[in-house]
Amino acid sequence: MARKTMDDELDTSKEDETISKESKKVFKIEENQQEKAEETCEKIEEIREVIVEKKTGFNYLEVILIMIITLIIGGFFGGAVVKLTNKQTTVSKNGTENSQYQEFIDTYNDIKKNYYEKIDEDALLDAGIKGMLEFLGDKYSVYMDQEETDEFNEQVEGKYEGVGVEIVQDEDGNVSIYRVFENSPAERAGLKAGDIIQKIGAEDVTEKTTAEISEMIKKSTEKKVNITILRDGELKEYTLERESIDIESVAIKTFDVNKKKIGYIAISVFASNTEEQFSKKLKELEKEKIDGLIIDVRGNSGGYLNKVTDIASMFLEKGKVIYQLDTKGIVEQIRDESKEKRDYPIAVLINKGSASASEILAAALHESYGAILVGSVSYGKGTVQRAYTLESGATVKYTIQKWLTPKGTWINEKGLTPTHPIDLDMKYILDPKDENDNQLQKALEEVSK
Repeated sequence: MARKTMDDELDTSKEDETISKESKKVFKIEENQQEKAEETCEKIEEIREVIVEKKTGFNYLEVILIMIITLIIGGFFGGAVVKLTNKQTTVSKNGTENSQYQEFIDTYNDIKKNYYEKIDEDALLDAGIKGMLEFLGDKYSVYMDQEETDEFNEQVEGKYEGVGVEIVQDEDGNVSIYRVFENSPAERAGLKAGDIIQKIGAEDVTEKTTAEISEMIKKSTEKKVNITILRDGELKEYTLERESIDIESVAIKTFDVNKKKIGYIAISVFASNTEEQFSKKLKELEKEKIDGLIIDVRGNSGGYLNKVTDIASMFLEKGKVIYQLDTKGIVEQIRDESKEKRDYPIAVLINKGSASASEILAAALHESYGAILVGSVSYGKGTVQRAYTLESGATVKYTIQKWLTPKGTWINEKGLTPTHPIDLDMKYILDPKDENDNQLQKALEEVSK
């Protein structure tokens, strides 16, 4: 089975050649289902959150103090330490030194001075932050090193440093170009879908995986990358200049059903550039005079809170509740403040891979607009995270709020239940085309009534 990724890797597997032809078919079906389920789970693990804000440039002391003040749990934060800077003490509102903060500093100084072996101070500080986060027992509150931070930023920022190709590895191990991004270095150079990658620079990559090839392109110290490809039996060499590539997170199409034109818009992630892409694509659909709209957030595992807020605001009447935020028992209603609105019928496609920001959008459109929900029960993540990037390049991310639907429901670990529940048909898993997508077909049927 061929699997594709944007400058990334998913390994393939091969069946035992002794399996009969019919048995192979059954095995392949089960394998495909398992792989798709695993891919969805992996994707959810990658993001699966709503980021309310993301700040950069904090040093260790500032982050730890911010976390302590925010958490206000007043007990012992197991194993946490702080970096010694000129800000060695913290003063409370009445002007007295806070002894709890001083304990961190004293412990750090004592370990640094008296521990019998040499200490990696950066690693010690990392362990201190991780210790605080692990104490919380919250799977969404985590410490990410620089490499993990880069991957995370690539997802939520909707950009990455590369040449603008989506690559795939087939069952024979060949890595080829699956898609060339519009207005990218790859498109300008003349690379095409189907080109088989042979060399990166002078190095043969025919035995490498997509992840390894991706790493060579994205992590190259050179601004320009030489790529040799095989096309129609002929080797061709291209020189491309790496640049910041916008990842397309929104795709559209139209369907003619029951003498009505129905627009379809899929959102893969709520990145920093998604709202702009969504607005542009929605207007393109409306120029075609659509009678209804399907919004597909199946497999969309989250992103920025302000982006999903902006997208929901395009549809709701001014003053309608988009969602609610619960901060330690204080509930605030977030309402639509824009003048923009729509009134055509909408269906939102959801599944187990629809998490956090996807669920916010689906709930807002269902409860405050009247949209129907088609598909299977969503993931069920009802919390909001804040992310801080340290000067070291690492990131601290932790939960700060609950979010509630417009009617005040907390869907955490429950998910949204579709108004029109329908499991995805096996036909689509075997042959992924619109005619076999029974969830999409149900949504088209309902919206076109």
